[in-house]
Amino acid sequence: MNRRSFLMAAGAASVAGNFTRRAKAQTPPPSAKLCHACIGVGGMMGGVDLSNFISHPRLQIVALCDVDKNNLAVAAEKVPGARTYTDWRELLAKEGDAIDSVSVSTPDHMHAPITVSALRARKHVYCQKPLCHDVAEAITMMREAEKSGCVTQLGTQYASMVGDRMAVQYLREGALGEVKRIILFQTSAPDHTAPRPAQGSPVPPHLMWDLWLGTAPTRDYAPHIYHPCMWRVWQDFGTGRMGDNQSHLLDSSWKGVGLTAPLTVKAEVDERWKNDAALRADTWPQSRHVTWTFPGNKKTGGKPITVEWFDGGGKLPDECYTYAKEIGRDAPPEFGSLVIGSEGAMFMEHGTAPRLISDGRLDNYPRPKLPDHPSHYHHYVDACLGEVKTESHFMQSGPMSLAILLGNCAVRLPGTELQWDAANMKVTNVPEANKLVRRTYREGWNIPGLG
Repeated sequence: MNRRSFLMAAGAASVAGNFTRRAKAQTPPPSAKLCHACIGVGGMMGGVDLSNFISHPRLQIVALCDVDKNNLAVAAEKVPGARTYTDWRELLAKEGDAIDSVSVSTPDHMHAPITVSALRARKHVYCQKPLCHDVAEAITMMREAEKSGCVTQLGTQYASMVGDRMAVQYLREGALGEVKRIILFQTSAPDHTAPRPAQGSPVPPHLMWDLWLGTAPTRDYAPHIYHPCMWRVWQDFGTGRMGDNQSHLLDSSWKGVGLTAPLTVKAEVDERWKNDAALRADTWPQSRHVTWTFPGNKKTGGKPITVEWFDGGGKLPDECYTYAKEIGRDAPPEFGSLVIGSEGAMFMEHGTAPRLISDGRLDNYPRPKLPDHPSHYHHYVDACLGEVKTESHFMQSGPMSLAILLGNCAVRLPGTELQWDAANMKVTNVPEANKLVRRTYREGWNIPGLG
């Protein structure tokens, strides 16, 4: 039995054992600390997540895992005494009941296998956004979260900040009247436009490349192309700009308007990507306009509502420029959202407080009075300790992630409207699209219910 087979068998045995020992995830006693493992400790989010978890007084990081030994060494200096691993399967197999919780801050393609394995082992999970890589993975992750009874939190950190919470409250109160249109945008230029390198390079000794690839297809290593910073633009590993930032920008509208599963989704993309077979096979577009239609509800006056996403530096709808001028800006911000209703509009630059705009009707609308709220990370820890409920648990944010990932299916079939049957979890009018709902994991990385 090779090392991979051993670890998979050990992990399965550990998961089965935890199912026997624990009817549900345990809450530590009031005097105890939450024993936590960080899986993925490098890059922007891995480092940020680690620092935020360290700062909670009732959390103890007992294990660290990263496929890059350089990242692992830096993290180990911050958490002296923590046990270190390069393989998350080995961590889950060996740590057993020594940990209560894990955070998953890896590239998108590894979120689901790690998270599902942890939930089956009855571990609470904080998973970075987007929830996962594929629509089918999102469905499995939500089911496993509900079945486990564990605390979960999607890494939409701004959801716990005052600006996003104000936006949710405005929408729930009906400040804008009937909500008619939601526009989300990222105006910055694309990060990467080249096809995959024709030839790979030697793997540096500090990087466990096969573990980094994980469930994705076998690819030659290439420096500064995948690891550590460029993986989001590749279909094998990332979910593009929508997966990266739409999770943040849509969250407040999703909660405030009470959106559910979409009815349809359609995408338009830049012509270069659309007409280049090599780029379409490997990367995400350099710009896109994706439109979802959602069922109507009380907040929309019973009428269907559209949500639109724009990125890549192209022109935004005229309303974005008009309302930007209303709040004293020459142009829309780099990241933002615009919600248009019958009584006015709400414009929000990412990370700031929302601005209400109207013909005077909303000038004196009362600012929401919100209770104090800890950081997204500390709120998760408090929930694991039995004190609160998380802001972005999987059953709340998972359907939003699923809708975004369904948008990526539409991106790969540009110009084609996909009709989504939420009850049966399939596209009804384009059979080809259902092949994009679930990917096939690399041999040796299969997990029941995934890949």
